[in-house]
Amino acid sequence: MTDLSLRLPAEWEPQAAVLIAWPHAGTDWADRLAEVETTYVALAAAVTRFQSLIIVVADHELRIRVQSLLGIEGIDLSRVRLVELPYDDTWLRDSGPITLQGDGGAFQLTDFRFTGWGGKFGAEQDDALVAGLVGEGVFGKAAHQRVDWALEGGGIESDGAGTVLTTWRCLNQRHPEQSREAMSRILADSLHARRVLWLDYGYLEGDDTDAHIDTLARFAPGDRIVYQACDDASDRHFDELRRMGEELAALRTPDGRPYQLYPLPWAQPIIDEGRRLAASYANYLIVNGAVLVPAYGDARDDEAARIIGQAHPGREIVQVPCRPLIWQNGSLHCITMQLPAGIV
Repeated sequence: MTDLSLRLPAEWEPQAAVLIAWPHAGTDWADRLAEVETTYVALAAAVTRFQSLIIVVADHELRIRVQSLLGIEGIDLSRVRLVELPYDDTWLRDSGPITLQGDGGAFQLTDFRFTGWGGKFGAEQDDALVAGLVGEGVFGKAAHQRVDWALEGGGIESDGAGTVLTTWRCLNQRHPEQSREAMSRILADSLHARRVLWLDYGYLEGDDTDAHIDTLARFAPGDRIVYQACDDASDRHFDELRRMGEELAALRTPDGRPYQLYPLPWAQPIIDEGRRLAASYANYLIVNGAVLVPAYGDARDDEAARIIGQAHPGREIVQVPCRPLIWQNGSLHCITMQLPAGIV
């Protein structure tokens, strides 16, 4: 029987901080480092308007550079903490901690095995990142629970009330030898969930995560689901995302009601060096009092922001320029990990 003394909070619950890692010349961002740093600076400015920001930097030299870049933009450095640790890449949604919360201020940093998205990339340093942050005292007295099973934070969505949403395409790639039932049990036990919902359809060309849920469909307060739709019948994604929309319409809340669905507009294809990039509006980040929404320089950026605002009423909507991020196949949510209030 699943232990329900802990739970995986929803992203819209109160937060202590957002965690990121800064790109540098030793990461895959090297060829476009100055360009992507503009997005990181804009992200830092947006986050620190609402809460604290923890930035992992590779060494003292990078620490000084980051402090300089943020200072030039007038960012409140009293809301920024810099931590020096080694890392392979900057996708902290997937290598960072998945934090469970209990009564009385108890926290558990659930540290799943990170395999570089199923062995596509080297990930030894990223897999050790949570332990390194614990060793630096970032999380106070929170318990650290290592789980020897591959899972990335971008592969799961939580409503904060015991429901986890994920995709078969991703987890079947990570664990082809395991059945859906076996993986549901592992997810329920390790995340202290009451139930696990699966999507069989949905993907984005240019996404090397094998259909992470945070590029496709997101829980929102009040039994809402925001999802990436495609309204261009000539686009190769049209049928797949239509089928995913049908799957979402068939899902039910724990008390048997359908979810209220918010389809997001479809950005025009972005091609870079002959490669289509995955521009998902669903890859937004919720912070205290606001939602940070990716903008790609597309005519539908504002419409996407408006719909996300409808699904998250009472929050300020802040657009962050994310076109540089999709060059490396991710976006705003992928480079961040929120930490629940009280853990730092």
